[in-house]
Amino acid sequence: MTLAGTSTAAYAQLLEQNRQFLWNPFTQMKDYLSDEPVVIDRGEGVKLVDVNGVEYYDGNSSLWVNVHGHNRPELNEAIAAQLDKVAHSTLLGMANVPALELAERLVELAPPRLGKVFYSDSGATAVEIGLKLAFAYWRRVGRPEKNLFVSFENGYHGDTVGAMSVGGIDLFQAEFGPLLFSCERVSFPHAYRFPGSEEECARASLAELEALFDRDGRRIACLVVEPLVQAAAGMRTMAPGFLRELEQLCREHDVLLFADEVATGFGRTGEMFACEHEHVAPDLMSLGKGLTGGYLPVAATLVSDAVYDAFYGDFAELKAFYHGHSFAGNQLGCAVALASLDLFEREGLVARVQESSRLLARRLLAVAALPHVGDVRQCGLMAGIELVADRDTKEPFDWRERTGQRVCLRARELGMLTRPLGDVVVFMPPLVTGRDELEAMVGILELAILDVTGA
Repeated sequence: MTLAGTSTAAYAQLLEQNRQFLWNPFTQMKDYLSDEPVVIDRGEGVKLVDVNGVEYYDGNSSLWVNVHGHNRPELNEAIAAQLDKVAHSTLLGMANVPALELAERLVELAPPRLGKVFYSDSGATAVEIGLKLAFAYWRRVGRPEKNLFVSFENGYHGDTVGAMSVGGIDLFQAEFGPLLFSCERVSFPHAYRFPGSEEECARASLAELEALFDRDGRRIACLVVEPLVQAAAGMRTMAPGFLRELEQLCREHDVLLFADEVATGFGRTGEMFACEHEHVAPDLMSLGKGLTGGYLPVAATLVSDAVYDAFYGDFAELKAFYHGHSFAGNQLGCAVALASLDLFEREGLVARVQESSRLLARRLLAVAALPHVGDVRQCGLMAGIELVADRDTKEPFDWRERTGQRVCLRARELGMLTRPLGDVVVFMPPLVTGRDELEAMVGILELAILDVTGA
């Protein structure tokens, strides 16, 4: 495959550097290096530009992190202003101004109950922290038997050992099974291939969870859930009201509710946090990705005051939480996160996402009608298009055909970058994407699907 634009000696040198030195994540390097990879040089708005000068729409927000578009002057200036003061100092045993200001802003924005912020540097570490806190909390309050975790099949919470333990995607974690701790998993209410209605699917999942809680509730420390959308599983959405029912079950059985909002947080679903759609107040919540607008690696685990208080005491009681990251609360990252939150307010961005999501829903109707599109799932500006060999029987394509990957490569040729999840094509544009840009991006997806599936 040949990319648009002219290959240069400089580009060839970059590819050679990639071959010799760089191991790209989630990538089979043999395939990647034979496909003339894109090497990004710069970005502007909702577009990225490669070293050959070719422009692409950023169709997956640079792996779901970009919020306000690339090269935003307000965010650039926030980093530069902080850089004139200090780039980083440790949060271990001391504090810094941006970290304090951001913690206060996050608590003000978050669902009620969440009163404290523990910083880290990625979504996976934010999840890891929440799991350790949940485990240690029950020991601090004298109930060490509550050490069992529950999560959902096909969930994804990151690639550290603890985060994998509560994940449910075998492709990512099966090889590492001997390293992982035990976790009970229940069915996620994904109705596409369920032999019944969406409501029946949700009831079946809730019944499964309730039976588990009735049997083992005295041992269960925590339920981990991606609110509204299982992103890495293929943008699988849950039925309205399901999340609220989960919270009720947790309260009835004295189980901590851990909402992993790494992918769904910061406006992506049409509310600042997905939990807000159903007025759910978890005991723990992990944040990452969009926290800094997509600029720098800052993550946070928000916890209830009740959880925090279990670790608060005299030194001799040994209640402290012995966990930390070198760059936790980094000043540059916290400064740009504060500037990002300012942009949310100034531009009414959540309301804009709600409007854009309605336009996207209308535009995806044509995509849903394509002969090899089995299902289109959307929540806000999170969308997944599932490709199938037969839409009537829902028979999938042979995974070895890499249909989703070929659609994304064709979209790249047409001017948009995104990544598939198997044969689910992901569409998650930056939240500031305008009407004309949204139309153009969905048009590229539609044409790419048609071209690859031969429909």
